[in-house]
Amino acid sequence: MAGPERGGGRAGASMLLAVFGIVGVVALILGLIGMRKFLDPGRDWFDTWYYTLQLFVLGSDPLQDPSGPLPPELQYARFLAPLFTVGTVVETGRLLLAGELRKLRSRTARRHAVVCGDTPFAKALAEQLFAGGERVVVVRSTPIRAFELRHRRLLGVSGDARSPEVLRSAGLRRARYLYICGDDDQFNHAVSVAAGTDLQLLRSPPWIYVQLNRQQTCHLLQARRLGAAGSNRFRLDYFHVDDVAARTLYRLNPLRRPAPGGPPVRLLISGDNSFPRVLLVESARYWRAAGGRRDQLEIDLIGTDAGRTLATLLARFPFLDSVCLIRAHNELLDTWLPRITRPARYDRIYLCHRDEERMLDLALESTELWQAVSDAVFVCTYRATALADAFHGGEHNDLLDEVDRKLRVYPIITRACDAHLIAEDLTERLAMRFHQRYLETTHGTASPTSAVGWSQLSESMRNANRAQVQGIAAKMHAIGCVIAVRNGEDGLITERELEQLAELEHRRWCDERRSRGWRYDTDRDDRHRRHPDLVAWQDLPEPGREKARDAVRYMTEMLADEGFTIVRLHEPIRAATG
Repeated sequence: MAGPERGGGRAGASMLLAVFGIVGVVALILGLIGMRKFLDPGRDWFDTWYYTLQLFVLGSDPLQDPSGPLPPELQYARFLAPLFTVGTVVETGRLLLAGELRKLRSRTARRHAVVCGDTPFAKALAEQLFAGGERVVVVRSTPIRAFELRHRRLLGVSGDARSPEVLRSAGLRRARYLYICGDDDQFNHAVSVAAGTDLQLLRSPPWIYVQLNRQQTCHLLQARRLGAAGSNRFRLDYFHVDDVAARTLYRLNPLRRPAPGGPPVRLLISGDNSFPRVLLVESARYWRAAGGRRDQLEIDLIGTDAGRTLATLLARFPFLDSVCLIRAHNELLDTWLPRITRPARYDRIYLCHRDEERMLDLALESTELWQAVSDAVFVCTYRATALADAFHGGEHNDLLDEVDRKLRVYPIITRACDAHLIAEDLTERLAMRFHQRYLETTHGTASPTSAVGWSQLSESMRNANRAQVQGIAAKMHAIGCVIAVRNGEDGLITERELEQLAELEHRRWCDERRSRGWRYDTDRDDRHRRHPDLVAWQDLPEPGREKARDAVRYMTEMLADEGFTIVRLHEPIRAATG
């Protein structure tokens, strides 16, 4: 989406101010020259200045009853000076009323994005949304100065975002999105609760995205939200900057595909913060989505606690071991580097360390790193955003040498400010996978309107897949189960429970279709919204029942891929035996 010209409004306002400034200077000069000619030669310069300055307040004593014709310079000056005064008064009034006008535009904004928070991430996200063409209302606790946020599409409200009144002053009820990006998780939770209370009666509430600052907490609360998604109409999800930045990395820097019979792609991930874990999982997801084979991707994980980290990840994400070969090495990168043989062993090296200064020094001074990669060394940093701009400012604007493009400083916070990827939250990703599964199982028999990729799918069809995700919670409650973070074991569903959940899934599907105007008919007709499967479960043919069962089986597979499992709180429902 093409964004507005960010500097257009400010450039026009600056040009107008410059014109008025020139008018004022010209009026002053012409007034001094003309007044000097008009006054008696015996008058001193103090009188000349005094009477000239009077021109700017719509009057000058000598001109009240002139004794003769006025010099041309004075004629021009007595019109230009009042013009400058009027412009100054208007601009002063505009600045004095700017805050009130901004509040009014914020309160009456529609289909906009609201960004809450005083953090650098909140500021960067608001700027990215604005650059993408969105109208944005920023809510922050610090006062907004008169000369800030002067563009009509970038508005702001000062106050405590935990107050429903402050959120309403940002036009929350008419917004499309709410991003909560404070530096304290408790603050973010409080804002989400205040927003939920204020929006509970709306037919189409905005989508709410809550940033959490601990990756583990984010994953845990995603499980709890997935288990509650069916209890209300809110689209709410939690996100962590690491998750979004890792997905952005491979969108901006895709991996090469190995040639037939050629060497595999080799990655080295070194670090001791949270990003290496997320990056390893995302590397495997990317490779699986790209159709790569297990023997074509090898990952070395380097760190003092790499073995335990890998064991935790394998227990949480069972698909990892089937997608790529991962080796853990419990040592520091400094001792690992000298053993890297040449020619280059790795396609990429990712450095993700808490001590960012030491990590940057190592990347800048270690020739072994440069010689050990065929693609690039990625220095993943939370703070060195300006250094990343210095290295990669543009084709003709980079200030520092990238070592033949082998040194890439990757600013995590900046790259996480991708509204499209934030919108691809857990609900969206699961809905996309449900649709992909539908395309795979229909084998070309799907209707033309649904036999397309997610990006070409209509919004009503997307909502149907999202409703299937939101229906997971009701299914779990029906068999006395909940969703939890996976730690190595998967909850098993009995055959009787499978049948019960399949019936619930079919009933949900029928309700969703009927709500969109579909009716039963013996023959399928997508144009007139007719379908033969819109019948009760006991009347549904076996192919239709098996389709519902497959959706339930695939649900458990998807949950495991996202690091979740089913936990039983009650005794399972078992089939009766004779």
